[in-house]
Amino acid sequence: MNTLADDTHPDGTGIPACRKVQSIELLVFLFLLLSSVGSSYFFFHVQKHLPFAPVAVSAILSDLALVSLVLFFVWRNGESLPQIGWTRRRWMSEVLWGLILFLPAAVAANLLEYSLHSAGFSAPTKLPSFLKATGAGGIALACLLVTVVAIAEETIFRGYLILRFQKAGGRTGAAVLLSSLVFSLGHGYEGAAGMVSVFGLGVVFALVYLWRRSLIAPIVMHFLTDFNSIVLVALLAPGSSGARP
Repeated sequence: MNTLADDTHPDGTGIPACRKVQSIELLVFLFLLLSSVGSSYFFFHVQKHLPFAPVAVSAILSDLALVSLVLFFVWRNGESLPQIGWTRRRWMSEVLWGLILFLPAAVAANLLEYSLHSAGFSAPTKLPSFLKATGAGGIALACLLVTVVAIAEETIFRGYLILRFQKAGGRTGAAVLLSSLVFSLGHGYEGAAGMVSVFGLGVVFALVYLWRRSLIAPIVMHFLTDFNSIVLVALLAPGSSGARP
């Protein structure tokens, strides 16, 4: 596959991909992404007691669809998968880095959210119903959800968006901030304090990705974050042994 410097189409002509075309591609993708985020945010606030299963399945399918679109764009632009962080290089050490960095990142994010909430920023007092898995089937679905979400969202927000923002403007710092901002918008149900905390986590994930040049460590960190807040909560809830329907 072509390198980032080549930036040519996959038709073998060697014609450089037009920055204008890639900028339009980015705008179209952001429109689709933000439309999905906006409709979900509105729907979740109107229907505050949605069951977990349909929301989880919808989120899984939506993320897989967006990743499919990302892969199509990457192929169409003649780019390689390592350019969006998909690489198996040193995967065991990358997993280890994810495990090591998860705890300080999680503690810092929780402290930030707690401080903002204490300062008057909005935050939910309990986990929304559409994130509460119950029973053995619900917990199994929750495990699938957090796995798909971690892989898909890191591919979208770190791998793809950072690359596109860099090519659109050339500034890595701006790409990190913009991708993290878009990432935080999908967590409106967590209130203002939660969104700022998620933005901070997005910046951390992005910095780790740029440092390691691989999505593996951020995926591990993202997975553990969601696992603790969704799966672990369900496992520790009273009667979570699978006896409930």
